[in-house]
Amino acid sequence: MTNMQFSDVAVSDEMDFNEGGREAASAAGRSAERAKEKAQAWGGAALNAAIGVSGVLTVAGVALWGIQLSGGMVQTAMRNLDSWGLYITMFMFFVGLSAGGLIISSVPKAFGIKGFGGISKVAVYSSIACTVAAIGFVVVDLGQPIRLWELFAYSNLGSPLMWDIVVLGTYLILSCVYLWAQVQSEKGKVSAAALRVISVIALVCAVLVHSVTAWIFGLQVGREMWHTALLAPWFVSSALVCGTGLVMLVCMGLSKAGYLEFSRENLVKLAKLLGAFVCVDLYFFGCDLLTEAFPAAGGMEVVTMLVSGPLAPFFWVEIIGCILCAAVCFVPSLRKPGLLAVGAVLAIAGIFCKRVQLLVGGFQLTNLDMPGPVTSLSVTNWESGFSGAYSGLVYWPTPLEFGVALGVVALAVLIFCLGVKFLPLRPKED
Repeated sequence: MTNMQFSDVAVSDEMDFNEGGREAASAAGRSAERAKEKAQAWGGAALNAAIGVSGVLTVAGVALWGIQLSGGMVQTAMRNLDSWGLYITMFMFFVGLSAGGLIISSVPKAFGIKGFGGISKVAVYSSIACTVAAIGFVVVDLGQPIRLWELFAYSNLGSPLMWDIVVLGTYLILSCVYLWAQVQSEKGKVSAAALRVISVIALVCAVLVHSVTAWIFGLQVGREMWHTALLAPWFVSSALVCGTGLVMLVCMGLSKAGYLEFSRENLVKLAKLLGAFVCVDLYFFGCDLLTEAFPAAGGMEVVTMLVSGPLAPFFWVEIIGCILCAAVCFVPSLRKPGLLAVGAVLAIAGIFCKRVQLLVGGFQLTNLDMPGPVTSLSVTNWESGFSGAYSGLVYWPTPLEFGVALGVVALAVLIFCLGVKFLPLRPKED
């Protein structure tokens, strides 16, 4: 029996040496090919379903946009005295989401500190998707987007609107370059020094894009709600809040799906950052409210409108939501994945409410006296006259605007899901 066993072993070894070696090499090749395919296309039924649903919603949004183009902007709730609405609100919001994601990615590399466990590429790509959505909202807000070329042919470089167009386009290109540089760096084709230089430039551009967006509003002296030097740093702090919240939610979801490893240690680090950013943002808000209310002059009307007026629901959702988010982020016993996800959602919702307050509040306090008849083309809720129209919310989106906005958001989701499926966004060690 013993001799037979040794004989069997010898025969088996000899077979492995000849044919088995080729089979092993072939199996290794197939395994490498499968790994390559997995890296190229990741995800199962849930990801494919998300791609399908977001694709359908994007097409529906394009169709509704076509209706808006054919019937004119009169189909929206925007009028002469409230000429910006949901589209520009979403533009501000998505610029913040994009800038925050890029800042979270670029700061560790720019300052040579430890990152958050290989989530940098995912954060940058989420910024790219959000930037595309922000640009999309500007396009749908134009009555005739075919005239977009006029912005460049007859550009006024003294206008903050033109600054924002230039910076936003540069920001999108730079984000794509930064993502490409990270991928090439993992392959050894881009040096660490070069990647650090790109990350510094990306960080500066991320801060600049949100500052310029704030200056579109803050440099308008005719709007009590907007004319404050605090608006630019306030926009940056808001971007850090919602951008960090978005990165947390995305990384938690991808970790649960098995796409990447997102340790509890890194989750806690991001949560502490989110809590700190929320506190800074609330501090800026408090400073602004105090400056408006303390003289008990014209600014008191702004505070009253926010605290107990038509915009009070948005104000209190922001304040309460951000306070609860900070509590979850700072209290160790509350730092559980489920509660942290809720806290991130509350932070993002709070910043969205801030954007609504800012835009609608700027138009809510009229800065002119318009004699003569009030028509549907001059102000929303015109039936009750000029004073009656301003007793409630001066603007509320129409179903068409909601549908077009949903289509643009779905486009951002579609871009992100396709990137997760086909682009090498996973950390190198995964």
